[in-house]
Amino acid sequence: MRRRGSRPAAVAVAVAAGVLALGGCGIRTTQVPVDAGAAPSRVPCEVSGESITPQAQEQGVPVRVYLVCATQLVSVDRTAEISESKAADSPTGFAQAVLDELLKEPSPPEQEAGFATYVPGPLLVSGARSGDPAGTLRLSRQPEDLPAPALAQIVCTLAESRAAGAGGAVVLGGPGDYAPRAYACSALTKERPERAVPTLSALPSPGPSAS
Repeated sequence: MRRRGSRPAAVAVAVAAGVLALGGCGIRTTQVPVDAGAAPSRVPCEVSGESITPQAQEQGVPVRVYLVCATQLVSVDRTAEISESKAADSPTGFAQAVLDELLKEPSPPEQEAGFATYVPGPLLVSGARSGDPAGTLRLSRQPEDLPAPALAQIVCTLAESRAAGAGGAVVLGGPGDYAPRAYACSALTKERPERAVPTLSALPSPGPSAS
């Protein structure tokens, strides 16, 4: 009486032995290619030294601005179109020159690397009003009304520049009568600029304000 299943088992053993024999003879077994779809695209978020932006070749002050790349804030080296003497003598003029860099469309190399800016224009900067803390920068748009990524770009760029006050905070106000606020750039802001509001810090003591 013949037991069922003996022939399939024998065939399976023979196939396995054949595969081992081929491997022992130095013959590679072929594999059927599996189409798993396109690999996920990745952006480098880095501009190579050979791809210096055109504005970086002009005369001006080297600055570091924050752009959005892969949903995060990443710094990019630029050259602000302002002389060193004016940047030193006019904090407002320096801040305007830095914001102008955020308003520019990223250069082709920056776009290829995945960079974008969300800062809407026009955006002008004026100095402190009477009663504002020293170092206040008044924007032509209320900071809280700006898109979250744009406000994060502005705060992190200014807070890590010479426009920042003591403690690395930048004091920003708008065109209205609202009191200015001090903003600081946190690690969470850089990681999630679309959701993380820049950290509010204690306002510095009022000092002499620009007229």
